[in-house]
Amino acid sequence: MARQPYRSKARAQAAEDRRRAVLASASRCFAERGIDGVTIAELAADAGVGVSTVYAYFESKEGIVRALMQQALFGARYRAEAARLDQEGDPVLRIAGTAAVACAIYEGEAEALGLLRGASAFAPSLRAIEEEFEALRYTMQESRITALHEAGLLAPELTVDEARRILWALTGRDVFRNLVGIAGWSPARFRSWLAKTLVDQLVAPERSNLDRRR
Repeated sequence: MARQPYRSKARAQAAEDRRRAVLASASRCFAERGIDGVTIAELAADAGVGVSTVYAYFESKEGIVRALMQQALFGARYRAEAARLDQEGDPVLRIAGTAAVACAIYEGEAEALGLLRGASAFAPSLRAIEEEFEALRYTMQESRITALHEAGLLAPELTVDEARRILWALTGRDVFRNLVGIAGWSPARFRSWLAKTLVDQLVAPERSNLDRRR
């Protein structure tokens, strides 16, 4: 009986290793042939696991794509910035800090999923999961606008719903892609510009010129 915890831990580690192997194979195969050009059976063979194992972990190809997206977008860089934001009590600085969170998300995505996106730009599964992510991002940002409003610091010409839409739009993937990927801005320049722009657009004038720490 004394060995049971060790065996359970070993089994859990083996399962996690298999899961990671499937994701690594999927990332590589999807980048080479596109999402629609790869079957579950091919992924399983490439990862060295059974087809049933892939289905047990992810249920479908869409589940694999979703896991890859979550791994890329919400990795260590994102978690660090999100933790800093959670500790910030000033609602204005929380709005400014959203720029660092957005930058962390899209830098991680560009590094991990750049080739996959190029090969699968029109894949229905990718578009559907991106829509899920956009809805999640909109929901996650709600508390920042609500806190700004409750503190009496929301720009007076804006409703809460309008402010949420502005925050969501300015922190979207296309803004990052256009300025960093196409215009050649550094992530640091983008982060600084976005923090200032968010505060200028969303915060009441008497607070919008405060020093932004991120």
